[in-house]
Amino acid sequence: MGREKAEKVRSVASSMGWLQSEQALPQDAELARVLRSSPRVSTPSTLEPFREQVLAWHSQGLKKTTILRLLRRRHSYAGSYSSLCRFLDKLDLLPKQRTMRLHFAPGEAAQVDFGSGPKLPDPITGELRKTWFFLMTLCWSRHQYAEIVWDQKVATWLACHQRAFRFFGGVPQRIVLDNAKCAITKARIRDPEKQRAYAELAEAYDLQLAPCPPRDPQKKGRVEAGVKYLMRGFLPGRDLHHLQDANRQLEACIVGEAGQRIHGTTRERPLTRFTESESCELKPLPPESLRACRVASPSRPQGLSRAAGSWLLLCTVATHR
Repeated sequence: MGREKAEKVRSVASSMGWLQSEQALPQDAELARVLRSSPRVSTPSTLEPFREQVLAWHSQGLKKTTILRLLRRRHSYAGSYSSLCRFLDKLDLLPKQRTMRLHFAPGEAAQVDFGSGPKLPDPITGELRKTWFFLMTLCWSRHQYAEIVWDQKVATWLACHQRAFRFFGGVPQRIVLDNAKCAITKARIRDPEKQRAYAELAEAYDLQLAPCPPRDPQKKGRVEAGVKYLMRGFLPGRDLHHLQDANRQLEACIVGEAGQRIHGTTRERPLTRFTESESCELKPLPPESLRACRVASPSRPQGLSRAAGSWLLLCTVATHR
């Protein structure tokens, strides 16, 4: 009970004489009769005219911020984010799942994954082609690096890691990842078999690789949530003309809308947490000369060059931006 409500109750009790020590306390029925508040007159929500559209977007899993952005863009809706939250809370459409939260120190870990991306025109044929989100999320600040790529090949996976580390300006202590074939060649609970090039990249960056146990992706829930954010918060309502345009818009979203939003768990802005507390805890990048790793494939992978008898992934490989 707030102070204002408590003061009203005290005023009523004083006027009824209930605070007099010589007077007997009132019965529950009398308390209920006197203190019963007058029924509130419910007013229709400003979102009622858009109920069906909001329900459709919500059932598709779009984030509330995305729904509000689409309402303002397409219907010139002038209501607030709080109005939308109250409207959806009353509907109680999606059951809430309970999970155990994992805790990390600044700079301790990042979670990394691929996620399904938008279809974009092929630069050669012009036909729509499948793409993928690459996402790396720092576990403490929730600041993230993301880009859209054409494939999930080893060379792409490694190059995305290198660009992510340069974007952050440092390297976390360890990477929490799923068991994608480009990273883990044999998944098992103990001693999973890592892709050799990935293991050598980790060695070059003094980085510990921590694959999730098989069939247990919840242990990288932060990056899973990040992928959902991109699919539900970045993609809807956007016009993406080609890969470079899509990545420009994505980078602007990461440092703008995504980085400056109030995170639902930390209640702080991810970019502010990163800048003020986590960036200084990351390990420094290794010298350019050390950022190369061998690829285990006997055939020459696309984008790789041969040096010293081994296939080396150079820092400039597979540029997607």
